[in-house]
Amino acid sequence: MAAFFVSAFFFKIILVVLVFTITLVIAMYSTYGERKIAAVIQDRVGPDRAGPLGILQPLADGAKFFMKEEIIPASSNKFLFILGPSLAMLTALMTSAVIPWGPSVTIAGTVVPLQVTDINVGILYVFGIVSLGVYGIMIGGWASNNKFSLLGAVRASSQMISYELAMGLSIIALLMMTGTLSLNHIVSQQSAWHGMRWNIIFQPLGFLIFMVCAFAETNRAPFDLPECETELIGGYHTEYSSMKLGMYLFSEYINMFVSSAVMATLYFGGYNFPFIDWFGAHWNANLVSVLAVATMFAKVFIFIFIFMWVRWTLPRFRYDQLMRLGWQVLIPLSILNIFLTGGGILIVENLLK
Repeated sequence: MAAFFVSAFFFKIILVVLVFTITLVIAMYSTYGERKIAAVIQDRVGPDRAGPLGILQPLADGAKFFMKEEIIPASSNKFLFILGPSLAMLTALMTSAVIPWGPSVTIAGTVVPLQVTDINVGILYVFGIVSLGVYGIMIGGWASNNKFSLLGAVRASSQMISYELAMGLSIIALLMMTGTLSLNHIVSQQSAWHGMRWNIIFQPLGFLIFMVCAFAETNRAPFDLPECETELIGGYHTEYSSMKLGMYLFSEYINMFVSSAVMATLYFGGYNFPFIDWFGAHWNANLVSVLAVATMFAKVFIFIFIFMWVRWTLPRFRYDQLMRLGWQVLIPLSILNIFLTGGGILIVENLLK
């Protein structure tokens, strides 16, 4: 028994390190992917000097951030100035702990679930950590003692509060259908219909609301008002330099990756793929798990591409338009979606009687 717990703990540590590393690498190369996608859209070449096709550009950027001079404004609150980007990075990395990346694998007789932790309130955990992320932005903007930074921080907090309401209401409709807060159980339910019972079929409006709110929560265009260069120089991170600035920029790409993983998990079946039950019956279980993990990451990469595509396609909202969309459009639509979902559940239950 002791040997079992030791081996399970060992594999869990390996999984934590693996998820952490993959998250950082994907976030790092998302910067490269965004530059290349922007270049294609704008009929340019993009990075092409650091390695073949510019593939080493993210490493060059990271080295530049580490080697640049560290500047802390004399009028700033030094402790909070350092705490801001640290908190933003920490909360971004913590969110991925409850995401199921694939079914369990068996290694040396030990069953290893491909999920760091499966808690029965996984969705609440995600929302709780995401809500803490705004403190990193708010603290950094306030501690800078710069009016443009403070305006960016206030915009970020107002924006996140506004869009978290609509996002939470869109999730309520999904919970009414699934009856669980566990992300693992939500993915398992979507394995029906030969792996194609995805929640997007029943919740298209809820998914649309959730995706729009995800853009706002990650401060991505057209919701990038907190760091609007044309108005606020650089927004909440105007006074930051060196790796502290890099941590703010990096946390945004990590949040984009995690948001994509959450959307794939909640609405697009997670790691499920068509006829996964047939593959499970005829193929090696570990091989099916590898295929499922590849499917999960393929869905995540598609959403990351959509994030980038939208950024280089749509213009930025005015701030009044942004707040009007959140309060007067998305929240009423979320409430309507709850009533439609409840009505649909009642109709199906009556038909089954």
